[in-house]
Amino acid sequence: MDNCVFCKVIKGELPSNKVYEDELFFGILDINPVARGHALLLPKIHYRWTYDVPQFGQYFETARKLGLAVQKAVGATWVQFFTHGQVPHAHIHITPRSDDVTTAPFLAKWEEPKQLMKREFEEIAEKIRKAL
Repeated sequence: MDNCVFCKVIKGELPSNKVYEDELFFGILDINPVARGHALLLPKIHYRWTYDVPQFGQYFETARKLGLAVQKAVGATWVQFFTHGQVPHAHIHITPRSDDVTTAPFLAKWEEPKQLMKREFEEIAEKIRKAL
């Protein structure tokens, strides 16, 4: 889709901190992270909703793989997977968490975006790529 920001990122028309890529999916760090290592996994082909992705099972298996790498890279206790439709291109949020896992994980506090410097994004992205 011509005016889709994520399609432009995937094509390299907009900058990103890429952490993962295969033939179907593209992983980047979120530019407004709620935690260090907050990543997004995007299908390379434009789909509006995550459930529209024909390889739905593979999509979530890839999110799991990336989530484990994020967890290792930033030393998180657990990883939260979240989808919604605010941006009209399917994407899975992969958010490392360090909350007390004895509380209900689905009620984990959603934090304000972190302000990270370009260098910090690059360092985190490199750690995640190495953890894969």
